[in-house]
Amino acid sequence: MKKFNDGRDWFFEKRFGLFVHWGPYCVGGLQEQEIKRYKTPWSEYVKYVDRFTAERFDPADWLDMAQAAGMEYITFTTKHGDEFCMWDTQETRFNIMNSPYGKDILAELAAECHKRDFPLVLYYSNPHWNAMSYPDIDAPTPMADNFVLAPYVAFIKRQLRELCTNYGKISGIWFDGSSKFEDPSINAMIRELQPTAVINNRGFSPGDFSTPERAFLDHSGALPFATPTEACNAVGWNSWGYREKEDYYSARYFQGQMAMFMARGANYLLNLGPRPDGTFPPEAVAVLEGVGDWYCRVKSALTAPPCPGAVDANQRFFSNPGDHDNDILLTGGGHELNLIMTRGTDVPTVIFPGLETMPESATLLNTGEPLEVTTFTTGWMAEWRSTMTRLRGIPVEKLYGEVPVIRLTFKEPIIRAQISESVVCNATDEGQPADK
Repeated sequence: MKKFNDGRDWFFEKRFGLFVHWGPYCVGGLQEQEIKRYKTPWSEYVKYVDRFTAERFDPADWLDMAQAAGMEYITFTTKHGDEFCMWDTQETRFNIMNSPYGKDILAELAAECHKRDFPLVLYYSNPHWNAMSYPDIDAPTPMADNFVLAPYVAFIKRQLRELCTNYGKISGIWFDGSSKFEDPSINAMIRELQPTAVINNRGFSPGDFSTPERAFLDHSGALPFATPTEACNAVGWNSWGYREKEDYYSARYFQGQMAMFMARGANYLLNLGPRPDGTFPPEAVAVLEGVGDWYCRVKSALTAPPCPGAVDANQRFFSNPGDHDNDILLTGGGHELNLIMTRGTDVPTVIFPGLETMPESATLLNTGEPLEVTTFTTGWMAEWRSTMTRLRGIPVEKLYGEVPVIRLTFKEPIIRAQISESVVCNATDEGQPADK
């Protein structure tokens, strides 16, 4: 994967981030798109602001939670499609300063991030679901017929200038929603004001990284991503913002998703939605803790370079009957090769073709315990015989709730085949919702 070779390369060093969707929509307890999907009248929706108290908001608590889970940056919704601004903007009175909290939440979060050198990425929704001059073309009103481009672009630039000027170092801008037009001057302004900020591909001109969302849609097997990629998902099945009666994914589900993306070179952004008081639901925190406990133990393998060329392309690792090529992904290099078993295993062994160098040892990173390494010859005719390596002693019962990760250590560096540009895949956002 090609890097930027400038200050934006922080993106390749910090691979797991916290996504936070927070705004007055959490008061309704439905989802962040309540106006659009539930057709809540605007006159009723604006009343949520009076109940958006944030009285228990503490950015230190947020970052403590994130760092305990192994997260290394945060992406925060400064403005969703409801147009409510979580900072002290001069462009509209519909902002956090005119809420019961009455303080600049973004400023407080930014200060805590800067104190910890914790990268802060700002989410900004392109559509404005209630504005006459710059509506979402898919808005739940006929305002799209009145679309006027110039005021819309001018407004966005003024708000982005505030965000890129008043809050210290900003490490990224995360646009969302279909913009329906291109204007390279918007990204150019961001780069002038915040040269180390990465910009995603949902804005007004091609950005720095792609953003596959929710379910994994790519079918390129074990091939690494050719361009910078950040997958995103939410701990809740129904909503990105707080939902009172949410259905939560399991921590094991996210382990598999993170393995599928991160072992191929992508970042992973996991979302939690705070309640109106600024705290996260215990159920959401429990999912994150389950993910983080596992991630911190296997992080070194997930964040190592993809290494699909460590074995012959016609051979593969397998454990369970019916394994596919992307069920065991490889990372590493040098003296180490990591086996990331995305489907888990129902048997205590892994078999794979002989490598150029025999591993000296094998360690299950989940628990730290060693595994037995043996070799055997397969094939009953001489011309078909080949040497296979077998790892034994995987504690299957212990690992039913986790993605197993095994590290092979070699005395000599492993030989890694060169990966040509023609065999790396590009992530797309095809099939994903236009906005969240």
